Amino acid sequence: MVKFTVEDQDGNRQEVEAPMDMGLSLMEVLKASDYPILATCGGMALCATCHVEILDGPSELGEATDVELDQLENLPEYYPTSRLSCQIRISDQLDGAVIKLRGEDVV
Repeated sequence: MVKFTVEDQDGNRQEVEAPMDMGLSLMEVLKASDYPILATCGGMALCATCHVEILDGPSELGEATDVELDQLENLPEYYPTSRLSCQIRISDQLDGAVIKLRGEDVV
């Protein structure tokens, strides 16, 4: 299991625990944890409605892909640490990370 913290739009933080052995994305875990993530494209990096910001986390999460960046750059608010949660797999690299739900992508 991996543990990370999610900050909602009001600044409230809650620790989330997720299994690493099921091949889940961060988006899937956030939705299953009842966070208000639209994720209208279902994880294909086509809509950016699962936009999050990595406030604190290891650099091992890697850089956003070109497809991911194309979607992020179309958002009204885009940060250097912005990512699409559908493109981040649950792994030990997420352990201890702090993730903020962002902008218009939240219902």
